Amino acid sequence: MNNYKRVYLASVLASLSAAASAVDVSFSVSAENLRHEISPLIYGTNQTLTGNENLALYRMGGNRLTGYNWENNWSSAGEDWFNYNDGFLIPNGADGSTPGIVLTSFIDDAATAKSIITLQMAGYVSADGSGTVSETEAAPSSRWIPAHASKGSTFSLSPDLTDNAVYMDELVNFLVDRYGTADNGGVFAYSLDNEPALWAGTHPRLHPNPVGAEELVTRSVALATAVKNVDPSASIFGPALYGFGAYLDLQSAPDWASFFSSYNWYVDYYLAQMKSASEIEGKRLLNVLDLHYYSEAKGDQRITNNDANSVNDQLARLQAPRTLWDTEYTENSWIVDNRIEQLPLIPHVQTSISTHYPGTELAFTEYNFGGSDDISGGLAQIDALGIFAKYDVYAANLWLLNDKPNYLASAFRLFRNYDGANASFGTTSVDASMTDKDNSSIYAAVNASTDNLHIIVLNKNTKETLNGSFSINSSTAFASAAAWRLTDGSTAIESLGEVAVTNNSFSYALPALSAYHLVLSTDSISSSSSDSSSSSSSSSSSSSSSDNSSSSVSSSSSSESSSSSSSISSSSDSSSSSSSSTLASSSTSNNNTPSSSGGGGSTGWLFLVLGFWLSAVRRSR
Repeated sequence: MNNYKRVYLASVLASLSAAASAVDVSFSVSAENLRHEISPLIYGTNQTLTGNENLALYRMGGNRLTGYNWENNWSSAGEDWFNYNDGFLIPNGADGSTPGIVLTSFIDDAATAKSIITLQMAGYVSADGSGTVSETEAAPSSRWIPAHASKGSTFSLSPDLTDNAVYMDELVNFLVDRYGTADNGGVFAYSLDNEPALWAGTHPRLHPNPVGAEELVTRSVALATAVKNVDPSASIFGPALYGFGAYLDLQSAPDWASFFSSYNWYVDYYLAQMKSASEIEGKRLLNVLDLHYYSEAKGDQRITNNDANSVNDQLARLQAPRTLWDTEYTENSWIVDNRIEQLPLIPHVQTSISTHYPGTELAFTEYNFGGSDDISGGLAQIDALGIFAKYDVYAANLWLLNDKPNYLASAFRLFRNYDGANASFGTTSVDASMTDKDNSSIYAAVNASTDNLHIIVLNKNTKETLNGSFSINSSTAFASAAAWRLTDGSTAIESLGEVAVTNNSFSYALPALSAYHLVLSTDSISSSSSDSSSSSSSSSSSSSSSDNSSSSVSSSSSSESSSSSSSISSSSDSSSSSSSSTLASSSTSNNNTPSSSGGGGSTGWLFLVLGFWLSAVRRSR
């Protein structure tokens, strides 16, 4: 054999070795342990995605809302756009002179989903839509109208545009008159403005001075009291802190030095003060601690940057959600360098709540991990939703950083509309664990209405197949698992049919950079669906560029959906079942996993190529 052939053979063997390599992970699910109800409000956004995500919560928020005037619908862009006062928020075709049209249009569009409406608390709102507000026109001036928490007199459904005042409780009354109270289907919650720690920077013409620690509490108490006086059943979210700089000391609040010796961080102070005020008022003034979280993790750059798409950025993004819960993980960020004692975030905040204002819920009404048009962003979003479910977060609203929701929308669909007919992840979280946190994540839940067990599992490895061994500890004997997946290269959710579950265990091969929704059922495998992966993979390719999952999934007998119709018919050729399924029961070797699944099945064809090549070598000698 000449040197060229030796080199070529070595390269083939190297490829064969790489193709055959895989990551082995053991997954355990204990269906009777660590059970708690999952709040459906974690499946929320601030903007519309594709319309197929079956979302449960929408928030009307953002910088624009701080200066919004509900009486005339003018708002202020602040530093986001040259301190412009204009009608940017008014929907196309709407009559901007109609009081509250921005809010009522939003609520109407939310339909059956719940709404969070942001109220104004910085002291002033836009008086006009006349463009740029100069520095000399900073509030108080004719460009602004004072905004008050309480009117103190009779409400009007047609607000007085000449009284140089805007009242928040009158706005709440306006919405209650139109939609009813929160407990009767009206507006679910009100947010105490938006990112107050940044008012001086974002809205220098409206609130030019940095907000004080005590000032924010005073404003919060006044506004929350005013809302509760009109609608006691409405939830209050606050104080919408923008990130760690606000969590710590309210962005170096000018009076924080007077309080920091008694509190670990501003979050503690705010909770304690709201609890004290609530006791005085005789009503809870803060239902939900509202934080914003844009990951500070870095690869080659911060992963939330729109151009953060290098390999290192993707790797950092795939691990970043662990900062929310994992005591053994440290991301590359200034937070780790300076305040690692505040991490992981969720358990740390929950400790603050239990210490300073027990019973308060936790929400992240803005968050993002970047990578919206990359599979790494989709997997990070799936991880985040799983974390919110597992660690008892009450509400969460994704904030889009660009106009490409792509993989982020797919992440929501994997939880809330995996079959195209609004079938969803379970409603009660149960214990689930894995032996490899770097390469995988797992979340599990059950539904009260069925015996089905739902599992979301991720392979975060960028190159290797993950061979998963699943063990289910449950009083229910499961017989089959139906699978849906999201993989690199397509935003479609694919249906892969069913596989047998034996003695509550099975093996499963996940290709690199993929996420699966498995639905375990007591039903035996049906012959009509056992080989559906071959047909679904071909049909989904036609919709791979589409964000509409309804054209690329099939419903199965284990679906939690109210609809039993299927958009894809499964194959009746039983011989294709054994060669196209990506799942194997615990008694079956993973070596049979096919190449179509992205798993170790590529080994077979490489052996075939190698055999042909060696034959040719022998003939040439």
